Amino acid sequence: MTQTRGRAQNWDTSPVSVQRYLLPRERDQGVITVRRHPAVLIPPIAEAVGGLVAAFLLSGTLLRTNAPLRDVVWVAWIALALRLVWKAVNWAVDYFVVTSQRIMLTSGLLSRKVAMMPLGKVTDMSFQRSFAGQLLGFGEFIIESAGQDQALRTVDHIPNPEKLYLDVCEMLWPPAPPPDCKMCNGSGNVVMVEERKLVAVTCPNCNGTGKAPPQRTDGFEDPHIESADPNNDPSED
Repeated sequence: MTQTRGRAQNWDTSPVSVQRYLLPRERDQGVITVRRHPAVLIPPIAEAVGGLVAAFLLSGTLLRTNAPLRDVVWVAWIALALRLVWKAVNWAVDYFVVTSQRIMLTSGLLSRKVAMMPLGKVTDMSFQRSFAGQLLGFGEFIIESAGQDQALRTVDHIPNPEKLYLDVCEMLWPPAPPPDCKMCNGSGNVVMVEERKLVAVTCPNCNGTGKAPPQRTDGFEDPHIESADPNNDPSED
């Protein structure tokens, strides 16, 4: 799985070229891995197609009787075709990766390069879409950090930028955990008096979860239950 679809994926579904850079604690908390949009290959494709058309036109007109120059033209087109193949191969192994600890951009086939930024230094992140990006479905991520020297600041040709932006923001700034239940102080149990004995029972306020229940929106307040005081004997009443 190379394209992000939904939430963060498991580390074992990430490409092998990305797994080697993941820390053990990052593998347990989900990884977002996405390949750049194929639109990044439009310029070399246009050059190769335009070169092919130009080579055919020149070979059939101006260079019909000039074999040496005609060969030069076709060699130039072969160079453009090889450049397209090289760009496509590099595109296939380049990934934008977001883990619970870092943001990474892996690139390069023969010479591998990994640009990295710790999440703790990220102060802001935004994205922008050009007119072509809106038509084809890609955008550019802009990452601001606390330091001046940034290993990566802009990541272009990101597919589905709106959805990916929300997924990345959720990993950068996860929601705060619910507060502990005030009745049981997060333990999930309360001490009550039954038949002149102190027994531990499941907290009726949080049903044993230890977390504060959600606020009611029906206008009624939750019933208040007094916890038992182990220093008081109910038989003395």
